[in-house]
Amino acid sequence: MSRWKAPALHRRTPALLATAAALAALLAPAAEAKPRATGPQNPDFETGDLTGWTVQSGTAFSDASASAEKEYWGGPFNQHGARHLWGFAAAGDDATGRLASSPFTAGRAIGFLVAGGWDPEKLYVALVRDRDGKVLARQTGLDDEAYVRILWDTSSWAGEQVHLEVVDDKKGGWGHISLDDVRTENPAKDDNGLTFRALGQARQPAAHDYAADPLRPQFHYTPYQGWINDPNGLVQFGGRHHLFSQFYPDAPKWGPMHWAHADSPDAVHWRELPVALKPPPPATPADASGIFSGSAVDDDGMLTVAYTRFTDTAAHPGATPETVEIATSKDGVNFAPYDGNPVIAEPPPGSAAGFRDPYLFRDPTDDRWKLAVGSGDGGKGKIHLYASDDLKDWSYSGVLAGGDGTDGAMWECPALFRLGGKWVLLTSVNEGGKSVQQYAVGTYDGQKFTAEKRGVLDGGGDTYAGQVYADDRGRQLMTAWMSDWSAKEPTRVNGWAGAQTVTRELFLRRDGGLGARPVAEVAKLAKGDPVRVGAKTVTGDWRIGRGDTARLQAGIDLKRTGADVVKVRLHASPAEATELRYEKSSGTLTLDTTRSGYGTRDTYTTHAEPDADGVLRLDILVDRSSVEVFTGDGATLTARVYPRYAESTGVEFAATGGSLRLTGAKLTPLGSSWS
Repeated sequence: MSRWKAPALHRRTPALLATAAALAALLAPAAEAKPRATGPQNPDFETGDLTGWTVQSGTAFSDASASAEKEYWGGPFNQHGARHLWGFAAAGDDATGRLASSPFTAGRAIGFLVAGGWDPEKLYVALVRDRDGKVLARQTGLDDEAYVRILWDTSSWAGEQVHLEVVDDKKGGWGHISLDDVRTENPAKDDNGLTFRALGQARQPAAHDYAADPLRPQFHYTPYQGWINDPNGLVQFGGRHHLFSQFYPDAPKWGPMHWAHADSPDAVHWRELPVALKPPPPATPADASGIFSGSAVDDDGMLTVAYTRFTDTAAHPGATPETVEIATSKDGVNFAPYDGNPVIAEPPPGSAAGFRDPYLFRDPTDDRWKLAVGSGDGGKGKIHLYASDDLKDWSYSGVLAGGDGTDGAMWECPALFRLGGKWVLLTSVNEGGKSVQQYAVGTYDGQKFTAEKRGVLDGGGDTYAGQVYADDRGRQLMTAWMSDWSAKEPTRVNGWAGAQTVTRELFLRRDGGLGARPVAEVAKLAKGDPVRVGAKTVTGDWRIGRGDTARLQAGIDLKRTGADVVKVRLHASPAEATELRYEKSSGTLTLDTTRSGYGTRDTYTTHAEPDADGVLRLDILVDRSSVEVFTGDGATLTARVYPRYAESTGVEFAATGGSLRLTGAKLTPLGSSWS
């Protein structure tokens, strides 16, 4: 059973103390003299062995743990110096053991690098008081080999004798914990004087911690604690926008799925609601059965959701893995599963890859309810179609659309909707660890969808499983999971993982493809005075301002721009930046996250055209650990980024090989979606 309890209906409130203020307090001179902080011997393992450390038990740690490896299968370790304590190096994932540092005097703060597996009970670095053996603080890893910097406020124990313990009690995958660069003198500062963002400080769940968490987006939906992925059940009901999400409350990683729930008056300001759907109690500790993705409709004042009931056949032999069920709610908050579930008890033939993510819609061709379900067979994705008069009794209509094998073996999270006189089919594909949301624009006759133009909706690495719904103004709105299955999740160290994109309005581009822009209501998030700049020529680098929760709107006059490459840097500091580049000669727009900080390092590209007047219009949303780029012609690039430093807030323009001509620019601070 879940240990999580649904919160009361309330808005999340900003923190009383922001991260910068908390760091300032840690670094400020002490109000009264206390014993000077010391640190453990060999704090960064540069001796090449475990000098100053004691193996207390097991075989997980030995001199071989002081590794000089710089790279692992997924990229650089990002250790400090040449050596680090790589928990895998000595004896692999199946070994267990404990390692203790030499005693030292606690100061007001301590910092260190941590990596390795996530398991707060079996894998962690602990601060232990010597006089009574009490564990004062502990930090697990993040299921990644790349280190992240942890900062602990230890002022409550300043002057006391303490030591660190590295605990590995876990066997199997990610059964190791890694440590490097323990600091007690100015632990919040790096070697170049930049200030590390304070990670490892969060205590989940706590609404007031939202503003204090330096990597938590402020105007995007994120979970109180635990994990989210696909958005589900987007609908406008009772005058409010509803957002459900795949949710696992017990850990910041995928697990038995629940449906988290929030609603909004305007699709940008959110209120947390109780969990809408929960899985049954697990049959075994490893039972992953849960409530997978689905959709929602307003059926004459009854909110009806259709979802995938996933049954883990390892825990329930002989069960059908994926069926379709429905649940209803009169008040939009409390849901009752239908007594006659499942409404679709088994998939049709030709569904070997899966049968999930039902999408409900009212079909104008025959005025009946239709249900599109993602599937695949023989290496080719497909969508099955069902019809009903009452949302309960469904008949199979056949295959709505299918692929040829080049566009994914399993089409997940389908959506079929009308837009600008055409029909649009959205599907999501996860192939080779990379996730993509693809679209097809074409025609639909009530039985079959015929594609006329195909493409990728977002060229970035972090848009998947988009849900689409029509609001009361007739707009087709979409929210997507702002991540993918291969993404690194540094926020695990703060107890949560996953975010949803801002609500986007979909439209047909000039070339007939599908485009997106932020919903107009995003303007309501403006907080504070914007920086406005009129027409301006930029040569070299120019900073318009700072902001890590902000909106940048700019026009680049390509006819009067001599540079072939123009750049916008976000989250910029001397040590890191996320860079957006536009090549005028090719029309290629690139989002480069290779110097963005923690997390996935990659480059993402799409094609963008200027408007008819020759101006490339950019609308960029920056929200602590996310960047969403929209162009005037509907091209989009989205990425999660995780800056290391508090100073990484610069917003800059740059030109290469000539000058850049701005028609104007505006940098607007944005506030919280929860206040």
